[in-house]
Amino acid sequence: MRRESPPAKIARLRKIIAALDRAYPGAHCELNHADPLQLLVATILSAQCTDKRVNIVTTELFKKYRSAADYANAPLIELEQAIKTTGFFRNKAKNIQACCCKLVEHHGGKVPRTMEELTQLDGVGRKTANVVLGNAFGTNIGVVVDTHVARLSCRLGLTKQKTPEKIEQDLMALVPQKQWTLFSHWLIWHGRRRCDARRPDCANCEIQKFCPQIGVKINSKETKEQR
Repeated sequence: MRRESPPAKIARLRKIIAALDRAYPGAHCELNHADPLQLLVATILSAQCTDKRVNIVTTELFKKYRSAADYANAPLIELEQAIKTTGFFRNKAKNIQACCCKLVEHHGGKVPRTMEELTQLDGVGRKTANVVLGNAFGTNIGVVVDTHVARLSCRLGLTKQKTPEKIEQDLMALVPQKQWTLFSHWLIWHGRRRCDARRPDCANCEIQKFCPQIGVKINSKETKEQR
């Protein structure tokens, strides 16, 4: 891809955003939750696990554990078994329980509303905090950078960075702040439904004409047909 000036990149990004908005008008967080605590727990469980699997597990989990105190006071082995199929269940159970202990001790059992307070909780990094702030509280503090967002941001030529923290900083400089949460949803939905890592459906892609297809291997015949 030839060097693109910042104004040109922003103009192209606006077209990408408009197209994604048309393609996924109902884009939202696909982790089932009814309150901030449920979203916090679900997001911790989602590490290296699909949202679909997390939603299966939390269907029963949220019936049994209804408050931060419930998680804090649960026998650890019982909590481990309840979340076992999400993978890394021992570490996740330990983090959820320690996190909820802090919620009870320092926040009256409620999920805090600031990045600083959230990232002081066990098992909560910037990505998890952004998920909770953006989706539970409607606050755009940052951009959620999961594997889909990182991959598509590079494929679209929006960043050359490799770490989530640096990718987030690049996206925050390009995307209007009021759309930070939605932008993550749009890229996640597009990554799951159209832009596969190995076999992206470029022929039917809603943003194909705005995409430099960085890292995508397409033969010349396919490229001509798509354009």
